[in-house]
Amino acid sequence: MEILNSIFGMHEHLSQFWLWVCFGVAVIILLAADLFWFNRKNEEPHFWHTLWICIAYIAAALAFGVFVWVEDGAEKGMDYFTGYLLEKSLSMDNIFVMSMIFTALGVPRIYQHRVLFWGILGALVMRGILIGIGDALVIKFHWILYLFSAFLIYTGIKMLLTKEEEQGNIKDTKIYKILAKYFHVTHKIRGEHFFVKENGKHYITPLFFALLIIETMDVVFALDSIPAIFLVTTDVYVVYTSNIFAILGLRALYFLLAAVINKFAYLKPAISIILIFIGLKIFLPRIGITVQEWQSLSVTLGLLTGGILLSLIKKPKENGGK
Repeated sequence: MEILNSIFGMHEHLSQFWLWVCFGVAVIILLAADLFWFNRKNEEPHFWHTLWICIAYIAAALAFGVFVWVEDGAEKGMDYFTGYLLEKSLSMDNIFVMSMIFTALGVPRIYQHRVLFWGILGALVMRGILIGIGDALVIKFHWILYLFSAFLIYTGIKMLLTKEEEQGNIKDTKIYKILAKYFHVTHKIRGEHFFVKENGKHYITPLFFALLIIETMDVVFALDSIPAIFLVTTDVYVVYTSNIFAILGLRALYFLLAAVINKFAYLKPAISIILIFIGLKIFLPRIGITVQEWQSLSVTLGLLTGGILLSLIKKPKENGGK
C-alpha cells in the first residue's frame, strides 16, 4: 500500500511539474511574439494592429483555460476563468493610472510600448513573489482568508461609494521627489533610452521614471487583486496562471482602451459588486448558502458584461447623457 501511495504521489508531482512547464512555454512564446513580432519597431500603435494583438492574448488565455479544464478538471478550469475575468477587470484601474503617468511625464505613444514591456516583465516577477507569500500565509494561517474577505468587502464598498476625484500631478508624488533628489535627472525625452550619459554623468530619463512608477503602482494594485484571487481558489497554479495571463495582454489593452477607459462609467460599480460578492463567498456557507464554481463564474461574467453594456447604452449626465 505504501508503495502504491508513493507511486501515485510521484505521478501527481510529475503531472504538476508538466503543467508548470506548459505554462512556462506558453508565457515565453507570448513574450517572444510580443517583442519580436507584435512590436518589432518603435512606432505609434495603430488601432487595428492593437485590436488583433489584444484578441490574440485573450484567445491564448482562453485556450490555456481550456487546457487547465482538460488537465485538472472542470472545477479548476472554472476557477481559472473566474480568476482571469476578475484580474482582467481589476487591471482597468492600471490602464487609467498608466495613461495618467505617461501624460504627466510627457512620454510619447511611440515609446510607451517599450516602457510597458519592461513594466509587465517586472510585474510578472513581483506577482510571483506576492503570490508565493500569499500561498505561504494561507497554508500556515488558513484563517487569513477571512481577513482577505473582510478587506475585499471593505474595498468593494469603498469603491462603490467613493466618487471619482481629479488626480494630482504625478511629479508631486513621493517616489518622483525621492528619485529627483538622489539621482541625476533629465526631464527631456531622449529617444527610447531609460538612461543617458552626459558630461561624464548618468541621467535618468522620463521613460525610466514612468517605468518605476508603473511598477510601484502595480504592487499597490496587487494588494487588492491577490487577496481576491485567493478567495476564488487556493490552488497556487490556478492563482498564478490566471493572474499572469491577465497581465500579459495588459499592454495591448492599454493602447486599445487608454483614450476611452473613462467612458465605461458603470464598469467600476460592477467591479465593486464583484469584489463584495467574492469577499462574501467564504461567509455564505455559515448561513446555509454554498456557491458553486460555475455560479461564481456566471456572476463575475454577468456583472462585467452588464457594466460594459450599460456604459455603452446609458451615458451618465457628466458625459453628455440626459
